[in-house]
This record gives sequence, structure tokens and C-alpha cells, in this order.
Amino acid sequence: MKQIRWGLLLVLGLLLIVLTACGGQSEESDESGESADNSSETAEGGEQILHLLNAEIIPSMDSSMATDSYAFQFLGATMEGLYRLDEDANPVEGIATEHEVSEDGLTWTFTLREDAAWSNGEPVTANDFVYAWRRAVDPNTGSEYGPYMMNGVVKNAEAINNGEMDVEKLGVEADGEYTLIVELENPTPYFESLTTFPTFYPQHQAFVEEQADNYAIASENLLFNGPFTLEKWTSTSNSWELVKNENYWDKETVQLDELTFEVVKDPQTSVRLYEEGTVDRADLSSDLVDQYSTHEDYEVVPETFVFYLKFNQMNSEDLANENVRAAISRSFNKQALVDEILNDGSLVANGIVPQDFVTTPDGEDFREANGDLVTYDPETAKEYWEKGLSELGKDTVELELLSSDSEESKVMGEYLANQLETNLPGLSIKLKRVPFEQRKDLDAKMDYDIQISSWGPDYLDPYTFLNLFVTEGGNNKMGYSNTEYDQLMEDVATTYATDKNKRYETFLEAEKILFEDAAIAPIYQSSTPQLVSDKLQGVYVNPFGATYEYKWGSVVENE
Repeated sequence: MKQIRWGLLLVLGLLLIVLTACGGQSEESDESGESADNSSETAEGGEQILHLLNAEIIPSMDSSMATDSYAFQFLGATMEGLYRLDEDANPVEGIATEHEVSEDGLTWTFTLREDAAWSNGEPVTANDFVYAWRRAVDPNTGSEYGPYMMNGVVKNAEAINNGEMDVEKLGVEADGEYTLIVELENPTPYFESLTTFPTFYPQHQAFVEEQADNYAIASENLLFNGPFTLEKWTSTSNSWELVKNENYWDKETVQLDELTFEVVKDPQTSVRLYEEGTVDRADLSSDLVDQYSTHEDYEVVPETFVFYLKFNQMNSEDLANENVRAAISRSFNKQALVDEILNDGSLVANGIVPQDFVTTPDGEDFREANGDLVTYDPETAKEYWEKGLSELGKDTVELELLSSDSEESKVMGEYLANQLETNLPGLSIKLKRVPFEQRKDLDAKMDYDIQISSWGPDYLDPYTFLNLFVTEGGNNKMGYSNTEYDQLMEDVATTYATDKNKRYETFLEAEKILFEDAAIAPIYQSSTPQLVSDKLQGVYVNPFGATYEYKWGSVVENE
């Protein structure tokens, strides 16, 4: 949008399909989703207030347990780590003012500011980081992202999470109240950007332990150290508010006084609320794009999310067959999907690392360097299919396709099922559509056959995508295993950690293996079409972590 500085064009957007699920309306809404009259209050009294929508409830506000973009968005607005991303996705001062790195790249010493405070007025100290990081890798906590983000990065994290070492052995310690020392397993080129991610946020130990099982289930069970506080929220809320945090160390920079949010799932309702002036931003579904593409407030935000089919090799004898997976991967027309079904600026994906995300050492886009690894090819798909059926000794196969229950997902699921059944004779697809939280639970339990899934980056490095598929990885959840692939991922994290050329050569090789094995089937790289009020200024989109950054945002009434 004209007044929004998008940072990088490599942006992490709201999940339009997989991460959108049903939610009831708040007490302030009628059954159609219309909000009470709360039009933007910027002219009267100079109040800085935004009214926005969210596609889903917030699943968790515990930074150790959060796993999705909705949680990361509101953690990012209310919390702050050692560093924070600026408008160009560069780490800038957060709770840390500076850091030093040892010559071998293994010891990072952070100097913390002494004027940072929690929302209860108590100081933010180095121990708050020590406690939070330990809690995230402690197996008793049951965090997904703690091990995923810290294993192989922070010293002893993996051994601790495996129950082989005491949590106090984690490579993080406080040297007094305002010095944090972190020891790494291996040199990690992207570690500074990792410190901006919610998993690495601090937690107030005494408060968390006092709250016990009630921690992070409602606003009163939370403390904040970021630009805003979260008010009027519970774990089942369909509406809530962000309010300027008067205890935030940089509160003078924060211009927005309040941001209200309401869960509205139906795109038609969202657009109606936008046109009425009730809300200041609305995402568009594919059927609305043609109608609003010439609107003066229309924008298409490119993203780095990649959507793909996960094949559960553990749950299905049929999907354990490589030829069956290879056939399915090539049997649906992705170009028609993005042009006719999505119609939102999304791009066909023929690999897992997205376009316009990272470049190789010689400056070539990673996606261009590795090319198209799996494309729509119905004739080749049939050849693989016949081989697979022969190996299985079957004439027919029935598989279940799991997705969310959003409108876009329903249409896409029906399209994919039709394509697969048409191009692969003898295949029957049963559609299973569930709310977001249920889909997450089924994925964690590996209770599905094929799943429409997605991934957006957690940091600016190919490892954030390719590390998903290591054997028994926390986000694998499909039984895929290849020892050669695992070794390549180990090499980029250890042997080649400081050799950029070898790291990228290894990344390119690993991605090829992933598709030689037909481990997954890429579908598309997403974009978000929106209507955004020109009142918004200084709001930009991050390439990972919190989707929107509101710290530097403001509302300006145009004449």
C-alpha cells in the first residue's frame, strides 16, 4: 500500500488457507460478523486508534509454546527479545543494546539495557532470558519450537530436550543483571536474526511460576515487555485489544494508542466492514480480487510462504510407495490453481525454498539456481502411478486429504481432489476439513494421509525450510527419512557453518534429494490481496516472526 513501507518484498503474510479456521463471533458482533460501531477515531481528540480483523483466535500467548503466525503476531506486538526487526528486516536494538562475538563464533555476549521493564514495573534482566530459553528446551514443557529453534544452535539444547542432560547445562547464563552470555554448538550465521524470534523472548520467572497452569490463558495471566499490552483477551476470545505499554522502554516512539481486533472469517463480511469504515484493513478472497483490483486501496503483498502436500508415509502403505507419491506430485495443474482458484497473485511452487527469498553467494536467486524440481506432468504422473499400483498389487487406492475449513481451502481441496482422481485412474480422494486447532492436533499425532500444509521462514536462510524434513524432526510429522539428506543438513550446521559457498552447494543438493524422493508436493507460493486504508503509516511486514510491525505505526487523517 502507498503509505506502508513493506520492509523486504520477502514478506511473511497471514496464512490464507491452512491457518484459517472457524471462530464464533464476539459479544460485540451479530451472527453475520458485523461489529458494533467503532469507526476509526483519529480526528476527534487526535486519538491514534486502529480497528483490524484477525482470521482466527490466538491459539497461545506463551512464547515457549507458540507455533503459528497468529500467536507470533501478538507476541511480537507485546513482547521484545534481544533485538527487533526494523523496516528493512535488519535487527536493531531491543532489550540488548550491543553484543560481541568471539573469534570462533561460538560465544555471544549481549549487553542489556537497564531501562527495560515488564508491564508490572519490574526490570527485565538477563535471568529472564536464561529462564525462558531453558523452559523452551525443557522436555517437561513440551515445546515444539524450543527444540526446533535451539537444537544444534544453543549449546546442549538437543541433549537437554532428549532428557540426557540437566536444563541448567544449556549454553545461556546471566553475568549479573544486564549481561547475557550465550554459547553455541556451532557458528550460526543467522543467530542475530534468531534473537528477534518469539521463541527467544524473555519470561518473568516468578510470575510464570506463580501463575502455574493459568499462565498465558488470559490477559491477567500475562506480563509484557514490548510496545503494547494485550487486553480483554482469553484463550477463546473472538475480540481483544492492543494498548500502548506505558512501561515500555521506548514508549516515546510508539504513536498508536490502541488497536482493536475481531475474529471475522468470512471475506465478504471483512470487505463490507472495510467499506463501511468500521475496519482499516481487509484481506480479500480470490472471488473478490477481480471486483476490487482497481480499488485505490488495493494491494497485493508478496509472501515467502510455500504451500505443499505432506505425504504421511507412516500412516499409509500406499504413500510409503515412492512412485505413488511421485505420481500425485505431478498430477495437478498448479498454474490453473493460482490463476483460477486462488486468483490472488500467488506463484506456482516447484521447490520448497521460495522465490525472492535468499540468493546464492554469486548473487543468483536460490529458486532460479535450483530450477523447477517437480512440475505438472500428467503423462509422467500416470507412468509413476502404474508402477506404484503394480508394486502395491492394487487396482484402486483411497486416500484422505486433510485441510482447514476456510472457504479458500474448501475450494482448493475440491480442485486438487478432482485433479488427482481425473489424472490417476483408480485413485479416490476423501476430503476432510477441520478447524485450524484440530488440524494442528491431527498433524502432531500424524493422524492423516495427505495434508495441505505450509511453511514460512523463521529466519533468512534456506535452513529454515530444508531443516523441516530431517528424520524425526519436530516439523517432519510424516515419517520421511533419508540418511544422505540428514547428513547434508548436519554438514551445513557444522562442517560448512562458516563456508558460505559450501553451505549453499549443500542446500541445493539437499533440496534436489527431497524431490527425488517425492517427500512432498509443492503447490504454490502465497500472496495476500488486501484493501488497506491510506490512514495507516509506518506499518510494515516482517519476513518472519510477527507478520505486521506496529511499533512505528501511526494513523494520519487525510484532508
